[in-house]
Amino acid sequence: MTPSLRRRLSTILVVMDIILINVAFGVAYYLRYELQWFRDLDPSTYRSFDAYVPFAMLLTVVLLLAYRVDGAYDIRRDSSLIEEAYRITAGTATAIIVMVAISFFTRPQLNSRLIYVYTGILIPAFLILSRIVFRTWLAYLRRRGIGVDRILIVGAGEVGRMVMRNVVAQPELGYEIVGFLDDDPSKSAATLGRLRGLGTIDCLLDVLKTTPVDEVIVALPWHAHRKIVQVVQQVQQANVRPRIVPDLFALMLGRVRLDQINGIPLIGMQPAAITGINRAAKRLVDVATSIAAITVTSPFWLIVPILIKLDSPGPVFFNQVRIGRNGKPFVVHKFRSMVANAEEQKDSLRDLNEADGPLFKIKEDPRTTRVGRWLRRTSLDELPQFLNVLQGDMSLVGPRPALPDEVAQYEEWHKRRLDAAPGITGLWQVSGRSLVGFEEMVLLDTFYCENWSFGLDLKILLKTIPRVILGEGAF
Repeated sequence: MTPSLRRRLSTILVVMDIILINVAFGVAYYLRYELQWFRDLDPSTYRSFDAYVPFAMLLTVVLLLAYRVDGAYDIRRDSSLIEEAYRITAGTATAIIVMVAISFFTRPQLNSRLIYVYTGILIPAFLILSRIVFRTWLAYLRRRGIGVDRILIVGAGEVGRMVMRNVVAQPELGYEIVGFLDDDPSKSAATLGRLRGLGTIDCLLDVLKTTPVDEVIVALPWHAHRKIVQVVQQVQQANVRPRIVPDLFALMLGRVRLDQINGIPLIGMQPAAITGINRAAKRLVDVATSIAAITVTSPFWLIVPILIKLDSPGPVFFNQVRIGRNGKPFVVHKFRSMVANAEEQKDSLRDLNEADGPLFKIKEDPRTTRVGRWLRRTSLDELPQFLNVLQGDMSLVGPRPALPDEVAQYEEWHKRRLDAAPGITGLWQVSGRSLVGFEEMVLLDTFYCENWSFGLDLKILLKTIPRVILGEGAF
């Protein structure tokens, strides 16, 4: 994001706040003096709104200063809504206290305690709601390439892949990876889904000359410190912003926690996200939701088997061994959407495979039945997987359940996606389902395992609904 765009966005926030602060104060006045909520007003203490106009103007100025001091107008990608809400609430509390003091000493006749209470509640509520709208609008712009920073990653090892999966899994951050460089020949010309290798690190200057890049993220191992210094110097000479990712505890960077003691940085390791009480709570939600889902969809459990039987000979269910959490095999259940001998025909169709890596996908798979095409497009074929969730083999949200022959081809870093129970849906599905390549799917699944939260699960579930309805990327 360019400095000029950042300033424009900050100005938009300031203008929004000025309007909403005064609207909130107007509502507070109406509640106190017109509706007289909670406490009747003595007619002798009634004040017209005009008497409060100077107060409202001064309050606006004090609030803007308080928000500016608290950093509420700093447009930062890593700032969460909770952090913004805290800044707004803290700034509002400070400003209200200041205004109470000013009013008490200068214009005690305006000293209505309830109007301060209403104002102190309404202003944060209005402004936090505006921040939600602003974030939604900003994410919309970024998805369309507006305000997006184009980044080049130097280093495609574990640290570089960590950066890639965080960027790919969070498009709302406003980053676009143009490619990556690495001195390892097996990586420098490789592809990770939509991400491609652009050559060795020695090609850096040539890439910066021929490719628009806003930022270079250096993700090299710690022993290459001389190379890091050289890369940073080249990036600065090309008038591009360099950023360095420290290669500390590379195998567990997703679990690093930064603290400090009086400015002294402390690096600690936080436990894996889906363990202990978190895992038990996730399991409880899975069971309760699955029981509800099976109950709500019970008519389909009667209709779909009949349609399958009428359409083609063979069993109603398709049962297949998959690999679950920590590499444990289990049997996944689905409504059959292909001919009964589909697995026997797989080898003869290898030439039609449209997926990369160990995956096997054909968009117009000739083995799919007429009813099966409808089941896949509506995702009804996956309803029996709620039984897998009840059995504890799967979760509502998690990595895509892998086949044993796929796992057998995994590189070591691919196996980290097995740290969580596979899910009926996941980041891989809401990012395009069958349209997502294997390497990109691994990046998304690994990000999920390292950054799990109930909020992330809810976000994925909400995104799944429209994609299932529209049938995006399903084949």
